[in-house]
Amino acid sequence: MNTLAQLKAGRLNGVTRLQLVDGLTEFPLEILTLADTLEVLDLSNNNLTTLPDEFASLTKLKRVFLSFNQFKHIPKVLAKCPALIMVAFKGNQITQFALNSLPKNIEWLILTDNKLSALPSDFGNYTKLKKLALAGNSLKHLPESMANCTNLELVRLSANNLTKLDGWLLELPKLAWLAFAGNTFNKAQCLTNSRLQNTPLENFKLKKVIGQGASGVIHLAKTAHRDVAVKLFKGAITSDGYPLDEVNCCLQAGSHKNLINVLSYIEQSTQLGLVMELIDTNYTNLGLPPSLETCTRDTFNDGCNYPIEAVYKISKQMANTLTHLHDNYVSHGDIYAHNTMINEQYDVLFGDFGAATNLAMLSKHQQQQIQLIEVRAFGCLIEDLLSTVSFNDKQNELFDKMSDIAARAVNTAIASRPSFKGLSTLLNNLV
Repeated sequence: MNTLAQLKAGRLNGVTRLQLVDGLTEFPLEILTLADTLEVLDLSNNNLTTLPDEFASLTKLKRVFLSFNQFKHIPKVLAKCPALIMVAFKGNQITQFALNSLPKNIEWLILTDNKLSALPSDFGNYTKLKKLALAGNSLKHLPESMANCTNLELVRLSANNLTKLDGWLLELPKLAWLAFAGNTFNKAQCLTNSRLQNTPLENFKLKKVIGQGASGVIHLAKTAHRDVAVKLFKGAITSDGYPLDEVNCCLQAGSHKNLINVLSYIEQSTQLGLVMELIDTNYTNLGLPPSLETCTRDTFNDGCNYPIEAVYKISKQMANTLTHLHDNYVSHGDIYAHNTMINEQYDVLFGDFGAATNLAMLSKHQQQQIQLIEVRAFGCLIEDLLSTVSFNDKQNELFDKMSDIAARAVNTAIASRPSFKGLSTLLNNLV
């Protein structure tokens, strides 16, 4: 993190990244002196309400983070920034999204947790968009022009006021990660599956934090008989939607050997949570979350190298698990390596239902379409895993066969993709 004093003293000349948290109420014009080099600007967690016209002089700027400020509209000056491809306004007060507010080359837009009731009619002009986060607004419908955004890969629509799913949304050729729980037509009012017990939080002694995600904090906890993992949700809404929808989907998913086992849930007036079986310490994350550069695609540690046989084994387990989820009318919405855990034998544990959606209220056709969207995410996962394979393993016949399955799964002709059940059959018959 940088300081305003450093900026004003000229000690940041030549930087490509700048982060300032200083209770700012006005945009520091000294930032403009960095125009020749600045590519990433993070002014999140301040009190800004607008940007000056001079902001357009930041011609090298690629990414701007303005989350957790006090913006009520999207400043039109952003549209004049020629290199800008990412804009983040999470947790502001935005009610206005005017025509032509953003650069046409934008690829990544974050408007989570604002007060938008509509998107502009010209939204379809943002044809290069890959990643769009709109959860936690008041959207009643999506503009029809959005059907032109055919490069969209990830869309978050949970916790809005949508009355239906548009057909064109389910036909977007590259869409792989879709979340839409908690809208007018499908918002959960209560727990709908009570196969497990409601356990009071007082029954657990929280020992330490062992994980944290978009929706909650995971604690190592002790009961009278055993150690467990307790996930406590952070608040009424998360970056992916409502905690109640996540709990319902998690319970609806049922038991499967490759799913993290849920033991009970916590439902109190002030706290919602899940009690899960403690994962063996031999398990580690299969991958890392996407970076600014990869946008929607997983990353891996330097030197990460999965044998082709491991990719095959992991893929078989994932296809079987995802078949199970869709048989139980659950769309995961976040099929990624970073949400998947493996041990040394490449046994899989899959979890994190923060972006999951209950599909039971949709038509059979819609259910099938959403499954084919998730099939593309599965194909992306295989492709990303195959990118870690050694040169020698790439000469293996199994590599070619796995590459072919990935290609089928990511096919932009949606109707040509196999179902998860079909993928399971293909994988089981591969060797």
